Amino acid sequence: MNENYKVSSSPHIRDKISSSNIMLLVVIGLLPATIFGIWNFRHENAWILVVVTTAAAVLSEYIYEKLMHKPITIHDFSAVVTGLLLALNLPPTLPWWMGVLGSVFAIVVVKQLFGGLGQNFMNPALAARCFLLISFTGQMTYFVYDGVTGATPLADLKAGEAVNTMDMLIGNIRGTIGETSVIAIMIGAMFLLLMGVIDLTIPGTYIVSFVIFITLFGGHGFDAQYITAHLCGGGLMLGAWFMATDYVTSPITTKGRVLYGVCLGLLTGLFRLFGGSAEGVSYAIIISNLLVPLIEKITLPKPFGKGGEK
Repeated sequence: MNENYKVSSSPHIRDKISSSNIMLLVVIGLLPATIFGIWNFRHENAWILVVVTTAAAVLSEYIYEKLMHKPITIHDFSAVVTGLLLALNLPPTLPWWMGVLGSVFAIVVVKQLFGGLGQNFMNPALAARCFLLISFTGQMTYFVYDGVTGATPLADLKAGEAVNTMDMLIGNIRGTIGETSVIAIMIGAMFLLLMGVIDLTIPGTYIVSFVIFITLFGGHGFDAQYITAHLCGGGLMLGAWFMATDYVTSPITTKGRVLYGVCLGLLTGLFRLFGGSAEGVSYAIIISNLLVPLIEKITLPKPFGKGGEK
């Protein structure tokens, strides 16, 4: 045997694209929704909240890793993605220090205390959003558009009032900074699809399952306007394309991703139709994140030669 064999630990097959490349592409994909949100809520100076929240996430990761004598990982852009996603899930009038508090919670508590990138058990940005929602309910549910405060279109829809689906599609509505314009969100999502960062399995299954649920239990049957309003409101599109598809907190198997998407759709529909709030995406994604270990356990293929009938 003249050949030299090299023995190494897994993984044995590596992709040329790195974690930092993926995170940078996600940041680019979020830019259309970010730019539109900053412009849409320019009177509320939404850009300040976006900048401060994102910077706080990066700084929190740097300080924590420095104090714990761990390798500095801010160059992988994961903290930027977390901070930016959190900012896009906040109302534009939220005090900047609450955004900073949310970033610290997301990075230190949800991400770093569980081992850093790749070890967190739920989406850090959504965990921080729920933390802020519980801690500062009034400020987190205060929405304004063009200087006028009021309920979001999704809340009006839940109350039985008519909503303008075209405004919801474009983004001329009240809501969080990044959830209002479905067009801007889909531009970013198409970019990620074309770059191969995400695929259609999770968001597609999520959206289809949700549509089926509200068709059966929403009391309107297959009403196109009612369904469109639900899809365009409440951050469903932002959550489906940018947060439910998070590599760390979503299943790795195809069957698992399908089951995960079904769970997301059913939970979102359940929360929206029968819950006390008009929203439900954040809680649906977090609960589904917690179910991922179970989903993977029942969907992972058995190794060859094991698990067969005896």
